[in-house]
Amino acid sequence: MKARRVLAAAVCAVSACVLAGLAWAAFAPLSLPSRDQLFEIPRGTYARRMAGDKVEILPERIELTLGLNDTLLLRNLDEVPQQFGPVVIMPGQSFRLPFEVASIYGFACSAHASGQLSVVVHDKPAPGLPALRWRWVRFKRAWTTTRGATT
Repeated sequence: MKARRVLAAAVCAVSACVLAGLAWAAFAPLSLPSRDQLFEIPRGTYARRMAGDKVEILPERIELTLGLNDTLLLRNLDEVPQQFGPVVIMPGQSFRLPFEVASIYGFACSAHASGQLSVVVHDKPAPGLPALRWRWVRFKRAWTTTRGATT
C-alpha cells in the first residue's frame, strides 16, 4: 500500500512539472536571438547545377514570423551572381529583406531548383495555445534539421 502512495505521489509530481512546463511554453514571452532567418547559397552551387546535379539548397517555402524572425537574409557564397526577385546578389554579398505584413510572397530565385521561392510570413502568435504551437513547430524543425545533419 505504501508503494502505491509513493508511486501516486511521483506521478502527481511529474504531472505537475509537465503542466508547469506547458504553461510556461504557452505564456512566456516569445523571443529569438536574431530577427534574421539566414540562408546561404554555397560555393559551387551554379557549377553543380550546370553539371546536371539537382541542387536543393533552399526550401520551396520559407516561413517567417512577424516580430520574431521576420527578416530574410540571403548570403551568396557562390562564385556567380544569384537573382532573388528584382535583386542580383553578387558573390560574397548578402541581401537582407525585412517583412512587415503577414502574407505569402513569391519570388524568382536563381539559387532555387525550380526558379521560384515562396516566403510565408505569419502573424506573431498570441499567448496560450498559438504560442505553444509555434514553439512546438520550431522544436520539431530544429530536431529534424539536427537529426538530418548527424545521420
